[in-house]
Amino acid sequence: MDPVQHPALLENIRLWAWRAYSDTINQIQALRPYSKFPDTDVDRYIINGRIKQVLLSPREIDVRQLPADAQASWINPHFIYTHGFGVVVSEVNKTTPDGLPVLLIADAPPEIRSSGFRLTRPEIYYGESTHDPVFVATLRQEFDYPSGEQNKYSTYQGTGGFPVGSFLIQAAAAVALGEPNIIFTRYFNDRSRIMIYRNVRSRLVHLAGFLHWDGDPYLVITDDGRLVWIVDGYATSQSHPYSAILPVAGLRGGANYIRNSVKASVDAYTGKMALYIFDPDDPIIQAYQHLFPKLFRPASEMPADLRRHVRYPEVQFQTQAEAYRIFHMRDPQVFYNKEDVWEIARGLYGQSGKPEPMSPTYIVATLPGERDPEFLLMLPFAPRGKDNLIGWMAARCDGDRLGELIYFQLPKQQLVYGPMQIESRIDQEQTIAKDLTLWNQQGSRVLRGNMIALPVSDGFLYVESIYIQAVEARMPQLKKIVLARGNRLIYRDTFEEALAELTGGGGAPRAQPTAVASTATPAPTSQQGPGIAPALAERLQKLQKQAQQLVQEIQAIQKEAAKK
Repeated sequence: MDPVQHPALLENIRLWAWRAYSDTINQIQALRPYSKFPDTDVDRYIINGRIKQVLLSPREIDVRQLPADAQASWINPHFIYTHGFGVVVSEVNKTTPDGLPVLLIADAPPEIRSSGFRLTRPEIYYGESTHDPVFVATLRQEFDYPSGEQNKYSTYQGTGGFPVGSFLIQAAAAVALGEPNIIFTRYFNDRSRIMIYRNVRSRLVHLAGFLHWDGDPYLVITDDGRLVWIVDGYATSQSHPYSAILPVAGLRGGANYIRNSVKASVDAYTGKMALYIFDPDDPIIQAYQHLFPKLFRPASEMPADLRRHVRYPEVQFQTQAEAYRIFHMRDPQVFYNKEDVWEIARGLYGQSGKPEPMSPTYIVATLPGERDPEFLLMLPFAPRGKDNLIGWMAARCDGDRLGELIYFQLPKQQLVYGPMQIESRIDQEQTIAKDLTLWNQQGSRVLRGNMIALPVSDGFLYVESIYIQAVEARMPQLKKIVLARGNRLIYRDTFEEALAELTGGGGAPRAQPTAVASTATPAPTSQQGPGIAPALAERLQKLQKQAQQLVQEIQAIQKEAAKK
């Protein structure tokens, strides 16, 4: 594999599985026990003129983690601890010497350590981990972030919620929410506002409950430094004729019709919502558009700095993958007999050691035949009852190609290693097995990251991260990297070392599995013993020199012929 041909892919290989990353961030960036990072999202930003895949975690407040004395006061969770503050952003392929993420945005107030970002409104009043109601712009200042032994406070300046300055509104709110303290508090003024329905998904359900809203909103940093949530909305049905009902994440009973027709934005500071139609040909959304003409906007009206971050949703992709593993069969007889049913490829994750179907993964890669890198969602397939790789499915996310699906079917007559087979080779390699056993016996636990299958020009590159986590503290540290391509398996301390050895750039010597010259689809009979590999490499070098000499001789003959 030539690294020059795949610079964007190699610069964006995700070494941090989101669960391991989330556990680590909650340890090193949660400034107080009530600060939390409820979710980590994968996105891409342009940094120094290049597309970079990043992990982004919003810092929110969990009032349930406040000290008991603070929770006993009605004022604290409703007037003071009202919002989260800032985000943590990390490049997916960078680690510190201690095996921790390299942070591009960290701490509070947010320290921006990379170009391409700015934060002018880091407050998160509307998020994924919120409580209702809260009162803002009152006589009590609101907590922003800790600063040494002191806390920093501010007063809300936005238009979120609705006014609650008059006694009549306060009385109505007290009755509606069943909270008499609203009437008796003396902290309201003419500018005071009450915020309700602050959970992003619940907020959209109250606005447009006829759509199925994705359970994983993701946060975007806009060009002007604001924080805005993007949420995918689906038009679904169980009544589409002659169609099988398939499972849909978060939707009871599944659906036999699903389209990602709408994408919504929710401002994290004001709560302002906008619904954009991304599939105007969907007949269901057309009907709702006629019913609520002012509710929806065309996709062309979405601000450009948000449009750059829309993506193909995992929910719909997973449902389509479930259908494709059967409906890729085109021959009626084969389809009727279910002779070529696929399964979603399996892998290992965490400590359980049990194989489980892989989840869709966002990557940055350049597809075969294309020139520019792009943000993709991908998933590999294996034949039913087997673990070799048989198919690979990807969805495009960028620009006008958003929503395009791409499928690769691999030759059935040759073996291409699948993720689970690479996992087995990792377990069987003596050096790796010895390390994993040792680390699991010294007050720590070994965590294995998600296996990622990446398309390269002449096959697939597999990447898996190995973390160590102390038994008493959930703070995984990246310890080792495994790269595999064809028959080669590389096990090193860092990705740079592993890549250098895989591509012939050297690397620290270390015991590893027997390797031969890798191919895209190696047959099992092509594996060589440890005594044959060096001789084969020497023979190949001699043949290469002979071929070069022959080419030079042919060129010389052609020049002589041209003169005559």
